[in-house]
Amino acid sequence: MDYNTIWFILVGVLFTGYVMLDGFDLGVGILHLFEKDDTNRRIHLNAIGPVWDGNEVWLVTGGGALFAAFPEVYATAFSGFYDAFMLLLCALIFRAVAIEFRSKEKWPLWRKSWDIAFAFGSFLSAFLIGVAMGNITWGIPLNEHHEFTGNFLTLIHPYSLFLGITTVALFAMHGNIYLILKTEGELQAKLRRWIKVTIPIYVVCFLIFNFWTMYKCTHIEDSLRDHMVELSILFLLTVMAVGAIPREVHKGREFRAFLFSCLQMAFLMALFGLSVFPNMIFSTPNVENSLTIYNGASPQNTLQFMFVVAMIGVPIVLTYTACVYYIFRGKVKLTEESY
Repeated sequence: MDYNTIWFILVGVLFTGYVMLDGFDLGVGILHLFEKDDTNRRIHLNAIGPVWDGNEVWLVTGGGALFAAFPEVYATAFSGFYDAFMLLLCALIFRAVAIEFRSKEKWPLWRKSWDIAFAFGSFLSAFLIGVAMGNITWGIPLNEHHEFTGNFLTLIHPYSLFLGITTVALFAMHGNIYLILKTEGELQAKLRRWIKVTIPIYVVCFLIFNFWTMYKCTHIEDSLRDHMVELSILFLLTVMAVGAIPREVHKGREFRAFLFSCLQMAFLMALFGLSVFPNMIFSTPNVENSLTIYNGASPQNTLQFMFVVAMIGVPIVLTYTACVYYIFRGKVKLTEESY
């Protein structure tokens, strides 16, 4: 295995960490307005309060790793998706401000306004992440210099929009499970009922998206053919992990349900990565202009040096994340210091 492949995996691991961790607090935001009680909404916010900002570190780390290991891929993605990324940044900013400001005043209009900002920012963030991944899979127009030749409207098409909706459904389900883990009593019972809605919606979207990909994304046929066994196993594991979630929730094993939810997200990211490998950004209609782990990578000595740095930095991030979640384990209790 060469350093290009290793860094493809490492970047994938970092973005998988982001999807698993920030995915559930984006999901909490997506579900936020479906709860009408002010106290319960505060519990929602405090369930993610100690960890949401730390979760976003994984996005920054993943972006930094992409810049260091695959600078041409980074340049093409961030220039081609510039408008979408600016919208994503604004959504994340408004969401963060809403979390901090929402409970500063008891005035109902104040709280309702920030609740809307929190929910809309979470929904838009999840949707744009899905749209970006949809375009990476579907392909975008690149010239021979690997420069994006389209515009913002080029990124808006049924396939990318549907993956955006699927991502919203995925995060909503993931956030629902996390809230069940962090709550108790009547609120937890209500969230248990919600899971009967969030899981089926996601499963339907997931199945439609996968069949759509297999029959319409003809440029990934080589990957599908070369890795059919591995992809079939990953698909089956994903379905089994999702299927285990309602069983664990029904039996009161919320932590196991959350682990299965994280596991199926890891399988999904592995499924995505293996489907496009060794490509990183497909070019359509000129597939020969695609960016791969080789023509978009840094020199070998850079990849080698950065690998040493990663072997030091990644365990630090993992240790920090584990400590935070251990310290703030348990059910949410509202205090004077709560959001």
